[in-house]
Amino acid sequence: MLNQYKLLIFLMLIIFCPILIFMRCSNNKKINSEIEKIPLEIKFDRFDLKFISVNKKGFQKFKNKYDFLFPSKFPDSIWMKRKNDSIQIMLQNEVNIVFPNMNELEKESENIYKHLIYNFPSLKVPKFLTLINNVDYQSKIIFTDSIILISLDTFLGSTNKLYNGIPNYIKSDMDKSRFGSILVDKIASSIIKAPRSRFFLDRIIYKGKILLLKDFVIPLSSDETKIGYSKEQINWAKQNEEYIWKYFIENELLFETDDDLIDRFIIPAPFSKFYLEIDNESPGKIGQWIGWQILRSFRKKNPSLKISDILNLPSEELFKKANYKP
Repeated sequence: MLNQYKLLIFLMLIIFCPILIFMRCSNNKKINSEIEKIPLEIKFDRFDLKFISVNKKGFQKFKNKYDFLFPSKFPDSIWMKRKNDSIQIMLQNEVNIVFPNMNELEKESENIYKHLIYNFPSLKVPKFLTLINNVDYQSKIIFTDSIILISLDTFLGSTNKLYNGIPNYIKSDMDKSRFGSILVDKIASSIIKAPRSRFFLDRIIYKGKILLLKDFVIPLSSDETKIGYSKEQINWAKQNEEYIWKYFIENELLFETDDDLIDRFIIPAPFSKFYLEIDNESPGKIGQWIGWQILRSFRKKNPSLKISDILNLPSEELFKKANYKP
């Protein structure tokens, strides 16, 4: 009798699993088709090229058009000197080599905003403007509701000779393959409310929400691209996920408010700081990874919920209903 029951279950799985997979694939195709049909074209305003080519005669008119980029406290002579500076010219030449045109970045931006508009219909698309910003890697992309500033000289590739001297964990983000992910990071600030609480749990779930948003708006990107890890770092995080979580629980970190935890486990760093022998093997910002897995666990248990609804849920509710057990 027991064997007959097992056989029946097995036959039901054989019959219904392909049907469920087919239905899910069909639904995904329908969604992708609807996203693709959203009318949107993004073109970057190449301020960087215009700035380096404008002459003294036409500078005032040019400055008036882009007055938000020219603080009044600096005289025109400063800007003209910068325009002709050898470093500025060298950076622009390197940008022109890496980015002969903007087609790839424009298409990527369009795709991101189509996915965002599908999930958040009221979202407005700002203007995009490119510039050279003296390799200010802390300001690779600046986002406001009306404009997005892109420092092209911070996406020249992690092996670019111009980045010599910059720490590897920072250089790994300075590649055009990371552009889309970093763009979503910036846009997320207008979609996801930052936590009011200083609890470590709230902070990692906030980061987890941003990474879950990437699952929806850059679904074809790898996990490495979304979080900015190498394949080796992703593998380390997966293999040690249970031990990381156990460390957080046993050390009662989830409801700790010590700001030192941000440096140890959340912000980009060469490695995470458990103060154990494994530190040098670990990737930085491992708290973000854990927050992501908590959100993925919640989504798996609540597949019908919209991403907009998930992102609005309080951290504690998400955590409890995720029933996260690595």
